[in-house]
Amino acid sequence: MASLVETWPASSDGSEEATGPFTMDAELAPNRSLPNPAFTVLMLTLAAVSFFSGILFVSMGAWPVMPFFGLDVLLVWLAFRVSYRDGRMREYVRVDARDIEVTRQHPTGHVRRYRLPTGWAMLQHLNAGKHDAQVAIGSHGRWLVLGSFLSPKERDEFAAALGAAIDVARRFQPQEPGGELA
Repeated sequence: MASLVETWPASSDGSEEATGPFTMDAELAPNRSLPNPAFTVLMLTLAAVSFFSGILFVSMGAWPVMPFFGLDVLLVWLAFRVSYRDGRMREYVRVDARDIEVTRQHPTGHVRRYRLPTGWAMLQHLNAGKHDAQVAIGSHGRWLVLGSFLSPKERDEFAAALGAAIDVARRFQPQEPGGELA
């Protein structure tokens, strides 16, 4: 079971402009299957079940159990809050004839930019179709893992789309400036 370790350094200067049209301009985001209204309903239901179960145990004389029913609701709420915070993670992938630019926006708001030359970039799709699949781009022995928060099917689709975008970008020949022949 092969896996890559991310070794591509982040660049501090993101001021360079693209040289041509983008062959890919994608935004990757984690899936969150429980919307906020459903989260509220889930938490209210869990709190009600825990409260009434706690009352039942108190009526049987097992009063030390009651705080644990509140603790389980608190821990479930905390786990969901962490999950929703991590859901704010974004990766933006832009491919043009010169560069592949990856911008990562972390849940804390911290932004990191990575730039790889399109002509030298290699795409690796390890363990395709499996749960531990990885999509990585690299050059000169350094690697950048993309979309680690995506589902295996989404990673497969993204790898195919990224490979196609890199191939199209490599074939792109910018037109030389100048006038037309008379």
